[in-house]
Amino acid sequence: MELVDDRGELRFRPLGADDLRLVQEWLQRPHVQRWWNDRETYEEVVEHYLPSIEGDEPTDHYIALLGDEPIGFVETYLVSDHPEYAALIRVGHGVAGVDLFIADEAITGRGIGTQILRRFVDDIVFGTASTTSCVAGPDARNVASLRAFEKAGFRVVKEFVEPEDGQVHTLVRRDR
Repeated sequence: MELVDDRGELRFRPLGADDLRLVQEWLQRPHVQRWWNDRETYEEVVEHYLPSIEGDEPTDHYIALLGDEPIGFVETYLVSDHPEYAALIRVGHGVAGVDLFIADEAITGRGIGTQILRRFVDDIVFGTASTTSCVAGPDARNVASLRAFEKAGFRVVKEFVEPEDGQVHTLVRRDR
């Protein structure tokens, strides 16, 4: 099932500096903040995301759009570019990571996260020939996220404790 309605088709565009106020507002929404709670102020958002926008950090951030309407945030990175995380999850080279959230709680639980993941991984993550696999490490309590990853073709690999939050996370993986 392809995500298309009267608003148009699902697509992605790179995050720009002009999007940072919107991202900061999204990060304050309770359903987002439950899992993405480390940046509250606009200044913290700018400090974290602007270096990547300017090409100084190796993570690629995107806005997910349905037609022209921004509906969420998604990012990808090579795990090997983040040595501490790479040492923690031990997945080898050629593996990209992915993270996302849907901005509007009213559209969660309807398969949109699955479709975002499937399309983003197919078109953007695996658009790089050297990327052999894609992983994510959602909080193990985030059942909706885990279900979306599994429906998008990811399989559970293992659980690990994320030192940044002290919580158990589930490593999921999708191979090319």
